[in-house]
Amino acid sequence: LSHLSFVDFCYSTIIVPKMLGNILKEDKAVSFTGCAVQFYLFCTCVVTEIFLLAAMAYDRFVAICNPLLYMVSMSQELCVVLVSGCYLCGTVCSLIHLCLALEITSYRSNVMNHFFCDLPPLLSLACSDVTLNELMLYIVATFNELIAIVIILTSYLFILITILRMRSAEGRHKAFSTCASHLTAILVFHGTVL
Repeated sequence: LSHLSFVDFCYSTIIVPKMLGNILKEDKAVSFTGCAVQFYLFCTCVVTEIFLLAAMAYDRFVAICNPLLYMVSMSQELCVVLVSGCYLCGTVCSLIHLCLALEITSYRSNVMNHFFCDLPPLLSLACSDVTLNELMLYIVATFNELIAIVIILTSYLFILITILRMRSAEGRHKAFSTCASHLTAILVFHGTVL
C-alpha cells in the first residue's frame, strides 16, 4: 500500500509543477530533454501502478483464501520480489518507449497541445514514420493490461468463491470490506486506462 501511495505521489510531482508553471507564465515551452524525462517518469509510474494493483489483488487472494498460511505464503522475500518486479516492469516498459521516441529524427512543431509530455501527442508531431512506435505502444500496453487484468480477475474469482463458501455473515462482511477499497481503486484506475 505504501508503494501505491508513493507512485500516486510521484504522478503529482512529475506533472503538476510544470503544468502550474505553464498556467502562470506566458512561456509554455519545455525542452526536449525535459519532455523525455517527464514522459519516462510518468510512464514508469503508470506501468508500476498497473502491476502493483495486480500484486495487491494476489495479496488479497492469499489473505482471504488462505488466512492461516498468509504469513508463510506472503513472506518478506516474496513481497520484496513482487514490489521490485512491479518497479522493474515499469522501468523496462518506459525505456522501450523512450528509446523508440529518441530515434525519431525530426518533429513538425515544438508545440504540444497537451498538459504534459505523453507519447501519443509526441508521436503526432513526428515528421518521420512512427508506425513501429505506435505498434510497440499498443503491444506493450495491451500485454501489460492483459497480464494485470488476468491476475486481478483470477484472484477475485477465487476470493468470491471463498466468500460464498463462508458460513458466517460477519466473515463475509469482513472479507468484502477488505476488498472493497482495492476493487474501487482497480475500477477507477483501469477504467481510465481502458
